Amino acid sequence: MTVAADSAPGAASLVQSVDWLAIAPPVIAASVALIVLVADLFVGERHKPLLGYGAVAGLVAALATLVPLRAGDRSTFCLTDGSQACSYTADHFALVIQALVLGGALLTALLSVGDTRKLPAGEFWFLLLASAAGAALLPAARDLATLVVALEVASLPAFALVGVKRGDRRSSEAALKFFLSSVVATAVMLLGVSFVYATTGTMHLTEIAARLDDVPGRFSTLAEAGVVLTLVGFAFKTAAAPFHFWVPDTYVGAPLPIAAYLSVVGKAVGFSGLVLVTVIGFPSYADVWGPALAVLAALTMTVGNVAALRQTATRARSAVRLLAWSSVGQAGYLLVPIAAAAYSGDEQIGSTVAYALMYAVVNLGAFAVAALVARTHPGNRLSDYRGLYATRPLAALAMGFFLLCLAGLPPGVIGLFAKVTVFSAAVDAGLGWLAVVMAVNVVIALYYYLRWTAALFTAPEAGTQPGTAPQAPGHRVPAPLTLAIVLTAVAGITLSGAPQLILRFAAVSLF
Repeated sequence: MTVAADSAPGAASLVQSVDWLAIAPPVIAASVALIVLVADLFVGERHKPLLGYGAVAGLVAALATLVPLRAGDRSTFCLTDGSQACSYTADHFALVIQALVLGGALLTALLSVGDTRKLPAGEFWFLLLASAAGAALLPAARDLATLVVALEVASLPAFALVGVKRGDRRSSEAALKFFLSSVVATAVMLLGVSFVYATTGTMHLTEIAARLDDVPGRFSTLAEAGVVLTLVGFAFKTAAAPFHFWVPDTYVGAPLPIAAYLSVVGKAVGFSGLVLVTVIGFPSYADVWGPALAVLAALTMTVGNVAALRQTATRARSAVRLLAWSSVGQAGYLLVPIAAAAYSGDEQIGSTVAYALMYAVVNLGAFAVAALVARTHPGNRLSDYRGLYATRPLAALAMGFFLLCLAGLPPGVIGLFAKVTVFSAAVDAGLGWLAVVMAVNVVIALYYYLRWTAALFTAPEAGTQPGTAPQAPGHRVPAPLTLAIVLTAVAGITLSGAPQLILRFAAVSLF
C-alpha cells in the first residue's frame, strides 16, 4: 500500500510505502483485540472461554509472522527526503524483543484461560491484547513520537488489568497507585522529550543522535535536561530504584497472571525503550547517562535483593511479594550492560537481551507454579510451598528449577551463564566496582532462592495450620495452566542444555 501526493519537479518525493509484513506482529495483536471486544457482545456466557482461546490463537499468529522477518532488514514509514530515517525498523533487536513480549503475553493468556470467571472476559482479553500490541510496537519504534505512543498503548491497558477484579479493594488500590505514579513518570518523560525536540528539531532517533553531536552552547543545558528527564520516565517503567515503589503492592493486588505479565512484558517494554533512547538517540551524552545508569543498577539490585531477603514465610501473599522484590533485583542486573554500553559500545546491549530472555522464561514459569498453588491456597504464602514435592512432585521440581535459574546455580545453567555474561559486560567496560556490587547481590539472592527451594522438598511441620498445608493431590489443574508450566520448564531445560541459543546475542550487535 502506498500513500501518494503530487510534488513539484525536483522536489523530494512524498510517496511513502508501508511494509505490511514488517508491522504485522503489532497489527495482528491489535486487530484480534478489536475482534475479541466485538465478539464479546454476541457470545453467550457459556461460550465466554472461546474468547480466551481466540486471544491465544491471535498471539500465536502474531508470533508466527516473526519467522519471515528473521533477516532483520526491513523498515517502513521512512522519510522521503534522502535522510534514510524511518519510524519503524524490524531489525534483530526489535524481532527478539517482539518474540519476548508476544511470548510472554501468550503464556499470560494460558495462565488466564479458564480462570476469568470473576473477571469481565471481553474487557480482559481486549486489554491484554491491546497492551501486547503496544509492547510489540515499541522495540521497533525509531522516533520519539512512536516510542511514547507505543509506551502508553502498552501501559494504559495494564493499569486497567491490575484493577480488573470487580469488588476487590486491594486490586483497585494497586491499580490507582500504579496509574498515578506512572502518569507522573510519563509527564516527566514527555517534558524531557519536548526539551530534546526543542534542541534538535527532529523526532527520529538517528537524526537526534547526529544533531546532539553539535548542540549550540546556549542549548547544551536544555539538551542535558532533556536526556536526564527522558531517562527518568523509562527508569520508572523498568522498576529501577528509587522509582520502584509501585512494584510490590501492584503485583500483590493484580490478578496473578497480570503480575507475571508486568514482571516480564512490562519490564521488557521499559528496557527496550531505555536501550533505544540511550544507545541510538543519545550516544553523544553517554557521559551523562552511563554513570547515572550504573548507579541506578547498583541501587536497584541492592534494594530489590535486601527487600526480598526480609520476606516472612507466613505473611499473606509473601510468595508473590518475594517474586516482586526479586524482579526489582533482576532489573538491576539488566541495567548493567546498558550502563556498560556507554563505555564500550552498543555490543554490550546483547547481554541485556540474553539475560532478559532467560529471565522471561524462568520468571513466567515461577509465576505459573505460583498460580497452581494459589488455586488451593489463595493466601499464596511461602509456607504454602512447604512439602509441595509430596503432593505435586513435578510442580515442585519445576519450581525448584526456576528458582535455581534465577539464583544462577546448576542445574539452572542458563541462569549462571546469563549472570556471567552481564558480569563480563561490566568488567569489559571498566566498571569493576559495579561488578563487585553485582557479585555481592548474587550472594544475597542465593539465600532466599535456596530457602524457598529447600522448602519445596521439606516435610510440613507438625501442627501446620490447615491454610498452609500442602495442596490436595486430587485437585484438577486446568490444561492451559499445565501447558504453561510445561512450556516454560522445557524452554528452561533446553536453554540450560544449549545456552548458546540466547547467549550468542551477547556477542553481536543487534542494530
